[in-house]
Amino acid sequence: MKHPTFAYLVGMGLISLGCAKQPGKNAKTPSGTEAIGTGQTTSATLGGDGAGAGQADGAPLETDGLVVSDAIARACGLPRVARTSYATKFEFDSAAVPEPDRPLLAAIAKCLTEGALRGRAVSLVGRCDARGEMEYNMVLGQSRADAVRRYLQDMGVAQAKLAATSRGELDARGTDEATMADDRRVDVALAD
Repeated sequence: MKHPTFAYLVGMGLISLGCAKQPGKNAKTPSGTEAIGTGQTTSATLGGDGAGAGQADGAPLETDGLVVSDAIARACGLPRVARTSYATKFEFDSAAVPEPDRPLLAAIAKCLTEGALRGRAVSLVGRCDARGEMEYNMVLGQSRADAVRRYLQDMGVAQAKLAATSRGELDARGTDEATMADDRRVDVALAD
């Protein structure tokens, strides 16, 4: 049985949240969803000088829990800093927005509400590693994308400008814990 989010899947660059579940779980609401979209913000600033350290031109900006398209990174002047860890992105079986990614999301929200991308729409695509059932991973991917959407909404971005979808485990490439962690993310990209 296909999950309803299949109708919303988008094949473009997006913010990706990873997904995973324990084998044998039935598709249901993933753990950690009660902690998302709570309006918590941070005054922390993004590190880096914006000069492309650790990133090639045209490459997306990657953090432990997000992949932000190059178009958004350039337009918003987001710093290009090298990723410090591949150990985790979203926690296993969780949709809570990782604390280290909140300042980046705040910068994106500011850019979408009062900066260079004011009024533009973005796509948020939740992703998971390949462990578990496909239906569960589609739901978990959607929960991760929705968590980022709610966080951006709490920061002032209009809901109509945020499209949250899931790819679940469809594009997962991980084969061990370190590489499966890279699959647990949300992709953020400009919508057409």
